[in-house]
Amino acid sequence: MAPRAKPLSPHLQIYRFTLTMTMSIVHRATGIALYGGSLLLALWLVATAFGGGFFDGVNALYGSWFGQFVLFAYTCVLFHHMLGGIRHFIWDFTQMMDPAGRELIVRLQLGASILLTLLVWALFVWFK
Repeated sequence: MAPRAKPLSPHLQIYRFTLTMTMSIVHRATGIALYGGSLLLALWLVATAFGGGFFDGVNALYGSWFGQFVLFAYTCVLFHHMLGGIRHFIWDFTQMMDPAGRELIVRLQLGASILLTLLVWALFVWFK
């Protein structure tokens, strides 16, 4: 009698990437990126407390095209991660767990994060 082959663990060659899987990975990455953005926010608050030239330097950095790009990315990351948390909260109640529901809620999350980011920055530019 031949020995029975043990089952192999699934690996990435078996799975095809889905939008849900991709957004789960992006949710983790945005959580990590929020640490960097929060450090930038803390730097600005410290500069506000010190005032003077330090505050002017930080404001000049954040007002540059690169600083504006980083702040825009931070806003996008913030909304995406927040909506991802809401998505997971909905899944905690076992809602929208079927394949169509998962696809829909992920697409809503992606669209809403883009829309909210653009809305916040449009208001920022409008009231500037």
